[in-house]
Amino acid sequence: MKTPGYAKAGLVNFEDIPVIDLSAIDTEQGRTQIAAELVHTAKTIGFFYISNHGIAAEICAKAFTASRRFFALPVSDKTSIEVNQHQRGWMAQGMANLEGSKTYDAKEVFFWGLDVTDDDPDVIAGLPMVHPNQWPDHVAPFLRRDIMPYYNAVLDLSRKILAALAIGLGQSADMFHAAYQKPLGRGQLVYYPTLNKTDIDAERFGAAAHSDFGVLTILMQDNLGGLQVQRRDGEWIEATPIDGTLVCNIGDLLERWTNGMLISTKHRVLNRSSQNRFSIPIFCDPASDAIIDPRDFDPDADIGTYPPISAGDYIMGRNQRNFAQYEATDGTDTK
Repeated sequence: MKTPGYAKAGLVNFEDIPVIDLSAIDTEQGRTQIAAELVHTAKTIGFFYISNHGIAAEICAKAFTASRRFFALPVSDKTSIEVNQHQRGWMAQGMANLEGSKTYDAKEVFFWGLDVTDDDPDVIAGLPMVHPNQWPDHVAPFLRRDIMPYYNAVLDLSRKILAALAIGLGQSADMFHAAYQKPLGRGQLVYYPTLNKTDIDAERFGAAAHSDFGVLTILMQDNLGGLQVQRRDGEWIEATPIDGTLVCNIGDLLERWTNGMLISTKHRVLNRSSQNRFSIPIFCDPASDAIIDPRDFDPDADIGTYPPISAGDYIMGRNQRNFAQYEATDGTDTK
């Protein structure tokens, strides 16, 4: 028997997921107005589109083309960079089983992050989530070349959005600056194949209902749709693709950091189309050793609710509860 609500979602209402125009974010007056809009939305919904974000259409298009080319490679080429416990490389379908989900997600993912080398001090120190990327240069030299310009542009954009959020929360614009000197910046290329009868019978999603682990997610989605957001009343709505926009959402770490002032909202992906769906989320997180302490925003915060924790430790802990590469080879669980 199907679970009530499987595959059901209403049409987006822009009162639910607003479009925020960033064209004036580099001006003082514009940033003040945008800050107010961002904070209002982050306190009430946690999801928003951004338009006039400043990332060139050509850069976006090249990243998407590179993603499609990569996932079209033979499996043998992709397994040569199989995902590791640092969350770098290619993850096959069946390896993501999100907390609370009935079954695994129907998706493949390529994970990458800030480009560091083996002699980087943070790599040597063993900081969580800091590790050299696994680029498939031997079979797909185009991948690094065509996705890194987009990745770097998104990280730059995230700093502007976070500065505006800080202003809107009554803090200085550089509130997040120190924590983002060497951001984790977790990137994903995601491929959602069209669902077959077996998937539908198993009530399998491309990504089961979850909230994002980090601070701020900036997502580029194709035009097929499939992203669904849960409203405060529990109903699901489609975050319909809008040309020229990116989708942003607040993550669990920012909800935690702001002592619950900003909200991290559950969402899911269901590819009901007859075509393969692609998306590129960038999880714009601070440095691995940045301490997430709610007293930064609320001096009276009860740290019993949100104990201070490093960003790297928190994200690694969430990864270990959601992805199969953290299972030990003897079949036991490293959770």
